[in-house]
Amino acid sequence: MAPAEKRNLASEVREFLSTRRARITPQQAGLRVYGGQRRVPGLRREEVALLAGMSVDYYVRLERGNLSGASDAVLEALAHALQLDEAERTHLYDLARASTASGRRPAATTSQVRPTLLRLLDSMADVPAFIRNRRFDVLAANALGRALYAPLFDSPLFAQRGPVNSARFLFLDPASQDFWVDWHKGADDAVAFLRTETGKAPYDKALTDLIGELTTKSDEFARRWAHHDVKFHRSGLKRLRHPLVGELALPYEAMELPADPGLRLNFYTPEPDSRERDALDLLASWAGTGTVIPAASD
Repeated sequence: MAPAEKRNLASEVREFLSTRRARITPQQAGLRVYGGQRRVPGLRREEVALLAGMSVDYYVRLERGNLSGASDAVLEALAHALQLDEAERTHLYDLARASTASGRRPAATTSQVRPTLLRLLDSMADVPAFIRNRRFDVLAANALGRALYAPLFDSPLFAQRGPVNSARFLFLDPASQDFWVDWHKGADDAVAFLRTETGKAPYDKALTDLIGELTTKSDEFARRWAHHDVKFHRSGLKRLRHPLVGELALPYEAMELPADPGLRLNFYTPEPDSRERDALDLLASWAGTGTVIPAASD
C-alpha cells in the first residue's frame, strides 16, 4: 500500500469510528452517567472500549485508523458496541480488509457491458432498466430507462464529456432538484451509497476523483460526505418528476452482477393498472424500443 493510500485509509477509519461513537449517548448504550456536564456529545473512547471488552489503548489504536490485524471477534465486538446496522458493519469489515497490507484488492470495475446483458436490457422492454458501475456512471440503458431519465441524459453537464453520471447530475445540475421529488433524501442516499462503495474499492482512482470533484464543487455534497454515513443500494421507492408524465412513485430493485465486478442492474417495477404503469406505457410509446448505450458525447 502506497503511503498516501495508507494515510487516506487511516483517515477514513478514524472519521468513521469517531462519527459512529459521537452519535450514541451513554443512555442509549445502557451506561450510567455520573457527575456534571460531559465534554463529548456521545460516548467516550474508554466507554466504547468497555462496551467492546477491549483495553482503552487498543481501542484508541483502532480509532486512530489502524484496523490492520483486527480479528473478526474484535470487529464484531466493536460493531455491537457502536450499534452499527448491517451496512455500517459491512463497511467496517471492508475498511479492515483494506487495512491489511496483504489483503487482496477487489477486481477493478469494468466499463464494458457484455452482450448478454445488453440483450437482457432489450428483453425488459416494459420496465425502465439500466446498468451502472460503482461510480454511478450509466453504462447502458434500455429505451424506457433512457426515456424515464431524460433530464439526466439531456443534461448540459454531459454535452462535452461522458459517460452520463447520476451523482454529478444530482449535485451539479440545478435541474436535478426538479427531477427528484424529495431531492434532499436523494442526495443523502447518493452520498451514503458512494461512501459504501469507497469501502469496497478504496483504491479506485476514478471513484476517488469523482468524490474529490463533487466535494470541491458542491457544498451540499461536502456537508453530507463529512457525516460518513453508509447505506446499501438494494431496493426502495424512487419519486421522480418527469417533464412529460409528471410525478411518479416507482418501486426499484438494484441487483449486483457477480460476473461483472462493480456493475449493478437497476430496474423499476410499477404496480399493474397504476398511474405509474400508464405513465410508463406512454413513455414507451414515445421512446420506441431498443437498447441505448450512452456515447462519450451524451
